[in-house]
Amino acid sequence: MYSLLILVPFFIVLVLNLPFKVMTRKVAFWACALFSALQVSAVLALQGVFWGNHSEIFAGFLRFNFWIDNLTSIMLICGGLVVFIVALVEKYLSRDEEQTFRFLNVLLLVLAGMNGTVLVRDLFSLYVYLEIAAVSSFILIGLNKEKDACEAAFKYIILSVVATVLMLSAIAIFLMIAGDTSFAGVSQALSASPDKLLIAMAVGIFLCAAFIKSGVMPFHGWLPDAYSASPAPVSVLLAGIVTKTVGVYLLIRLVYTVVGFSPAIVQILLWVGTVSVVLGALAALDQKDLKRMLAYSSISQIGYIVLGLATGTALGLAGALFHIFNHTIFKSLLFVNSAAVESATGTRQLDKLSGLAQKMPLTGTTSVLASLSCAGIPPLSGFWSKLIIIVALWKAGLFGCAFVAAFASVLTLAYFLTMQRMAFFGKLRSDLEQVKEVGFGLALPMIILALVTVAAGLCFPWILHRFTLPLGMMAGG
Repeated sequence: MYSLLILVPFFIVLVLNLPFKVMTRKVAFWACALFSALQVSAVLALQGVFWGNHSEIFAGFLRFNFWIDNLTSIMLICGGLVVFIVALVEKYLSRDEEQTFRFLNVLLLVLAGMNGTVLVRDLFSLYVYLEIAAVSSFILIGLNKEKDACEAAFKYIILSVVATVLMLSAIAIFLMIAGDTSFAGVSQALSASPDKLLIAMAVGIFLCAAFIKSGVMPFHGWLPDAYSASPAPVSVLLAGIVTKTVGVYLLIRLVYTVVGFSPAIVQILLWVGTVSVVLGALAALDQKDLKRMLAYSSISQIGYIVLGLATGTALGLAGALFHIFNHTIFKSLLFVNSAAVESATGTRQLDKLSGLAQKMPLTGTTSVLASLSCAGIPPLSGFWSKLIIIVALWKAGLFGCAFVAAFASVLTLAYFLTMQRMAFFGKLRSDLEQVKEVGFGLALPMIILALVTVAAGLCFPWILHRFTLPLGMMAGG
């Protein structure tokens, strides 16, 4: 049944582009929103019942094996929720019906690619679906053909190509060693192979590919431009789920399921995670463009996920998975807030904003909630995942990294308080007197994401034990 999560979006795109487009344009939004909402509902309500354990499609010349576990479940929930939010944002902001139709078609392809990426259990199939998601995202970045967006799309595709070459090279070496590209086959072959130098080279270049796709430092060259120059709905999509699926998920799946936690891999993850956490936060402190500040903040928050993974413990991995979910929610909310501010004021430059909370109370309130969750303030959801990661680092004897992670949360609070003071509080500027709160099309996404942020914080024990802590399921494949 897993195949439905891939086949149905492709089928919807096919139907939408049949000759009678006049009618399909009217239902494109509803088809996209309904499928993404059903995906979230199905994974939450029917996991382990409807899905079963294993399925195959196209058995024969081309075979895709699918498997669902806790990490897959979280990624499917996050993907469906973000695509639903992005469809709402695009529907509200777009004034061109034809462009909205094209956008929703490509958005469905992104969702199909992301679903395939997290469901497959062999490296080559993972690469195929990952590229569907990545190339579709590249199209969305430059869809409006604005200069900055096209430049950002060019940077994204160039570095993505570099990552693709590295990934395919690593897969070729794994195939040469194992004679197989399945996760289980490669894992068994690597543990038994005497050719440790070749294995180390393959793992190293695959890690570099995953780091580029994740946008962590010092592999982040594409990310700030792609996030800030993209149209508002695409920024939500990229920051909310695409980078996590094509990069962070790839990293976790490779390390946990395929190659394991060798001392060298742990050290690399610790260095990359620590550098990203600190330098991303410091870079965010210096930004005056709201979306660019949020982009550097994303680099810092992904660093926490990498640090949680680096512990190699059940607690650290649980924290990493929970932070993937939390970051999806509060960062999507912050980018929706940014879209609301830019839509209402015509700018996202912080030094041209002040006192917006008086005119945009919903945007201001939800922005505060998302900022505090990102900074790790209790009882919001971001506090619990950060706390779990810091405790896991401490219990693993990584005291320096635990201190850095805690200190970076102070930096996070500092740049978000600065953002709140400059944009939403203080005296209302005279040129913003006519600003009004955004309409229902943006208000609804903000309300949904804010409620999820609060609910996830209050219900974190259930989430921890239901989805993130039983990580033994992750090894299935």
